[in-house]
Amino acid sequence: MKHLNKYSLMACLVFATILVSSCYKKFDPDSYAPPLNIGGFTSSKDIAPGNLVGYWAFDGNYVDSVSGNLGTNTGTTFTKGIKGQCMQGAKDSYVLFDPGTSITEMNSFTITYWVNSPVNEDGIVGLVNLSNTNNFWGNIDMFFENGSTADAAKFRGHITNGSGPEHWIVKDGLPAIFNNWVALAISYDDASHTFKFYVNGSPITNDVDAGFGSLSFANSGPLVFGTVQFQTTPSLTSATDSQPWASFLVGTLDEVRIYNKALSDNEVNSLVKLEGRGK
Repeated sequence: MKHLNKYSLMACLVFATILVSSCYKKFDPDSYAPPLNIGGFTSSKDIAPGNLVGYWAFDGNYVDSVSGNLGTNTGTTFTKGIKGQCMQGAKDSYVLFDPGTSITEMNSFTITYWVNSPVNEDGIVGLVNLSNTNNFWGNIDMFFENGSTADAAKFRGHITNGSGPEHWIVKDGLPAIFNNWVALAISYDDASHTFKFYVNGSPITNDVDAGFGSLSFANSGPLVFGTVQFQTTPSLTSATDSQPWASFLVGTLDEVRIYNKALSDNEVNSLVKLEGRGK
């Protein structure tokens, strides 16, 4: 009888141990890690959400997530991007989007995006642009300039203020731009008349143009992703048709965002780091 009680007690202890262990989850060290925080933000969605007026993730569609409107595709496809999918360009390919007044009537702005492009050997390569239906150049132009090399990219940003002054952002000799995912951004602050150009979240230029005045776009046409305004078919501007020294983005484009304010350096840097981590 004593042996029976002893064995019964042991069996009960084993059963109790199994029962208690099953009540506890396996220890997960990740659950105790502090949440990701970069520059005071935990997600790209946290950065100036009230100022975001256009966002194209290219996750299998050409929809602007802010307005819900769909762009018009000519020849581009989708592939793996910096976050989810992205736009895959090709020769003679581009995407057009009709912007609303939240974009065409901006006084200040920031445009950010990721691009992975080979060296532009066939002409300038338009990236993200806001067309002007009457001018040779658009209201906003961003492109890789002719003469770029594998180790020294040439970037151009061009902003037209109505029918008045123009401002050019000119940066040559940029290393490690081609055949890599790089984050590019330009901004304009209307109050200080300051233009900035960023590469991978770091400010590269800081131009004050006091004579530029208060920003006001004129004759705004579609946004163009993947080329410049006069390379589309038909040309988006009455000022010119296609040019032999201009070409198309045959690389990839992702995470295009437009804000109606000049983001701070911390906001741009945080956005790039968060997007690079898939946040």
